[in-house]
Amino acid sequence: MAKTVADIVVDSLQKAGAKRIYGIPGDTINHFTDAVSKSDLRWITVRHEEVGAFAAGGEAYMTGELAVCAGTCGPGSLHFVNGIYESHRNGAPVLLIASDVARTESGFNFPQEVDQKKIYEQHSHFCEYISHPSQARRIMTKAAQAALTKRGVAVVIVNGDMFTEKDEDAMDWEVYRPQPVCRPNDMEMAELAALVDGAGKVSVYAGIGARDARDEIMAFCQKVKAPMVHTTRAKEFLEPDNPYNVGVNGILGNRAGVEALESADLVISLGCDFAYTQFYPEAKKIVQIDIDPTHLGRRSAIQMGLVGDAKTTFAALTPMVAAKSDGAHLEEHQKQWKEDQKGYLEEGKESDPSLIHPQFVANMLDKKADDDAIFVSDVGTAMVWMLRHLKANGKRRFLNSLLHGTMASGMPQAIGAKLAYPDRQVIAMCGDGGLTMLMGDLLTLVQEKVPLKLVVFHNNTLGFVEMEQRVEGLVDHFTGLVNPDFAKLAEACGIQGWHVEESGDLETAMDAWLAADGPALLDVHVNQMELVMPPKIEVSQVAATAMFGVKAVLDGKSREVVELLRNNFLR
Repeated sequence: MAKTVADIVVDSLQKAGAKRIYGIPGDTINHFTDAVSKSDLRWITVRHEEVGAFAAGGEAYMTGELAVCAGTCGPGSLHFVNGIYESHRNGAPVLLIASDVARTESGFNFPQEVDQKKIYEQHSHFCEYISHPSQARRIMTKAAQAALTKRGVAVVIVNGDMFTEKDEDAMDWEVYRPQPVCRPNDMEMAELAALVDGAGKVSVYAGIGARDARDEIMAFCQKVKAPMVHTTRAKEFLEPDNPYNVGVNGILGNRAGVEALESADLVISLGCDFAYTQFYPEAKKIVQIDIDPTHLGRRSAIQMGLVGDAKTTFAALTPMVAAKSDGAHLEEHQKQWKEDQKGYLEEGKESDPSLIHPQFVANMLDKKADDDAIFVSDVGTAMVWMLRHLKANGKRRFLNSLLHGTMASGMPQAIGAKLAYPDRQVIAMCGDGGLTMLMGDLLTLVQEKVPLKLVVFHNNTLGFVEMEQRVEGLVDHFTGLVNPDFAKLAEACGIQGWHVEESGDLETAMDAWLAADGPALLDVHVNQMELVMPPKIEVSQVAATAMFGVKAVLDGKSREVVELLRNNFLR
């Protein structure tokens, strides 16, 4: 019996493992949403398509399974773009159904007609039209396979009238998910082992590509007395119960992480595509191991570039290298790592009841959140407090916009995570700028009954931008925000809300917020004059901040200068 393309698309999605579709219905996808309504797929109506793409990405990132979003022609599909970029860069297997105008009108600049392929092929692993009904299952299956195996976005473009076409659907196309193992050849492995044996001080720099290689990395580090530095995205996978971990490199990192790479004779970069070249060690031997050969040497000059998956490669390498007896290199950075952690705790202590430092909020959240909580943050300072002050324990999950760096991703990605894991505590750590950018989807929490917990770091400014301006010696311009009482706003939407301005009130409010049934929002007024201190302070940064002080006083901002000094340097 012949089936409509809409029915074939829906059935293909279900067979590929999809559970939910995020979007807004309308014109060119009405026949598709009608087919969805008769299936086991759950349609999640969002208020902005960008939220739908973020939510699908949050679900897919956390589960590793296919998540779907779908939109109408023209502006409907275009609204997904930023969330699709974010999902693709995160390696989240998302499939977008991007509909288009009827084929009878295509090519004539019909209202809302857009060349979807030109837009989406630059940030997807697969982007194709269903050009004939007989292609429907084949295209859908190959799209799902690309998203799942290549870890990223696939886009299927369907003209609105195509959904009503029929096909016998005789070929039963399947999604294949092979899991090959890969390592360098024997000659390359021997050369790598010789480099390790010839180096006095070895450090490992591991990224998210090494997410499944924690045990193998630890075995290697134990044998050659190597500290392990990890990227921010690898925190949840490599940090827990790892005695060789000394933290993170980069501007969001810590001193031990930075110095462990700087002081090494040999750095092995493993599954790491860290972008900021200024944080790679200079004039040192770097070996880079990555599953993608195009990544080799694109961030820093390297001595050796090898293709292999982290787990297989390090499992083969460790037996080949000689054990090292001198543990001074490892012990030095382990000691500094303990000092760094102590510093994060000290930052969160409060001596002034009228002033709440954001670190204080993050430290309290770390203590009170569930052991298997899922945390999703907005980009900016909220992301910093998550990465520095929330502990990874092997059960907790973390998601930030670390590659795309977009505002407003926190709440929407957390929606997808919560729908995927309804029995786990999911917490969105929101900036006031990030939340207000897509604030309309607070209503999605109520309409779709998503019991998400949101904490707002309410500082009335675009905090990270303000900090960037000051560190460059500029007076902060155009960063101030006029905000509502977010707790009252949440209550107007049907969400429970708490508002905190005094540090002594935070614990009681946080307990009630975490215990609340249904969606809940905690609005905390935090210190606006808070610097994100880098792992090592350079003279140029001090000079630039001093220059900000001079310019700010001349610009009539003496109060801001006093507050900056009092809250960051005189504590």
